[in-house]
Amino acid sequence: MTRFMRRMSQSVLSIWSILFLIAAGAIAAEPTYKQGETIFIETGVETPDRAPTWYAPMVAKPYAPTFEMLATQGTQGRYYPYTYPATLKDLVRFHGHDCEGTTHAANAAWVAFRILFPDGIIDRSVLWGISGDSPCWTDAVAFLTGARLQYGNLGFFKDKRYSHAIVLYREDTKVAVLATWKEGINNIPAEPVMLPGKITWKPKVTMKDVEALKAVVKKAGGKPTPYQVDLMRYQQWVHVNDVLEHPLEESYQAKVIDNFKWEEWIDPVKTITKPHERTDTRLKNYPYRSRPIETPAAGGRP
Repeated sequence: MTRFMRRMSQSVLSIWSILFLIAAGAIAAEPTYKQGETIFIETGVETPDRAPTWYAPMVAKPYAPTFEMLATQGTQGRYYPYTYPATLKDLVRFHGHDCEGTTHAANAAWVAFRILFPDGIIDRSVLWGISGDSPCWTDAVAFLTGARLQYGNLGFFKDKRYSHAIVLYREDTKVAVLATWKEGINNIPAEPVMLPGKITWKPKVTMKDVEALKAVVKKAGGKPTPYQVDLMRYQQWVHVNDVLEHPLEESYQAKVIDNFKWEEWIDPVKTITKPHERTDTRLKNYPYRSRPIETPAAGGRP
């Protein structure tokens, strides 16, 4: 696909995403910037790391997500004029190992980001996130959003039924999106899927078989055989690679949360009572000099 075709595809996606938000009544505030109007950010300037390795073989699958991330320059800087790519391989390095949880969380986030950022540029300076207390899901949310407990913008679900879903909140537009898997690839025993969508494709490994094996291997007091431990790992590997053979919209779903209030969704016990003020993004929109730097006179300053 040519760069022109990619841009046209992104433009069509942006239009539909904006129409979706308007229909949902979710646009409550102006974004920090408008790409192509108040700022010009170049994307696709660095090749994503999609080379498969022993710890991230799934990164080469056709629908493994790539994220175009926007950050600020240094600890007190403006926005960079470029995005950098992040892949599942980068997430695995951050998390420490590959697992189905990080991949599911990242895939759900990708679907949510299409609603939150119609231009495809993920601004990590405006994002908040909520997940269950699984380190796999929490690390994925923290890595992709930049949200942290010490800033008060990373939370854990109060309602444990959402443990394998995520909420991503964009503070500048005041839009929050709930994202999760669809019924048919969910494989956590006795946990419901919190949105109504179902997959229409047939997985290579049934979730019933996965849940039954997990009940033996992971439950307290379980005494699995070495074979069962290896089989569970194999099933997870097949499952993740199977999911990434299909467009992510076929396996994940997202919904704008009306009248979102952060405190209604998070567990107040698992928060920092006095969060630190985040300062690394406060100058992201700082104006530039009105003229170039001059050569200073003797003893003077520019």
